[in-house]
Parts: sequence; C-alpha cells; structure tokens
Amino acid sequence: MLTEFPVIHTNIWDAIWAIPVIVVAIILIKVFLKVPSSWLSTVAVIIGLAISIFISHSGNLSAGIFMGFFYGGAAIGSIYSMKASFRAYREG
Repeated sequence: MLTEFPVIHTNIWDAIWAIPVIVVAIILIKVFLKVPSSWLSTVAVIIGLAISIFISHSGNLSAGIFMGFFYGGAAIGSIYSMKASFRAYREG
C-alpha cells in the first residue's frame, strides 16, 4: 500500500526557466497557430507536463506530473495576471 507522498526535489532553476519558457511558447502558439483563448490553459499544462516529465524531473514520474501541472498553472496564471494588469492600466 502506498501511504507516503512522493519526494519532489526541485530548485529555483525550475521556476526561473520553465515558467518563462511556457509563457513564451504560449504567446507564440497564440500568435502563429491562432489557438482560441479557451484552449490556452490546456496547452500550457501540456507544455508544462512535457518540460517537467522529460527535462526537469526525468527520473521521477510522479514528481514530473505534479510539477508539470504546477508549471502550466503558474504560467497561465502569469499570463492572465499580466493581461488583467494591462487592462486595468489602460482603463485607469
């Protein structure tokens, strides 16, 4: 029986390079592939999972899956936060 949480080793470099890479990839995909805004969260999580499982945490699948969702969520949250801040700045 599995009763322990997985040990996830992460460092600051994951947040410094993974999330900005996802943000840039999402912006490029939005501009060049014309993906609807409703699909951006899904695309961000897929890119986050790919980066996390295959690059950042390649030796630990459970950590890769957990951190992939974290990366995708953080990236899309950053995009929507910047969008809301820009709108507030333009309207104010």
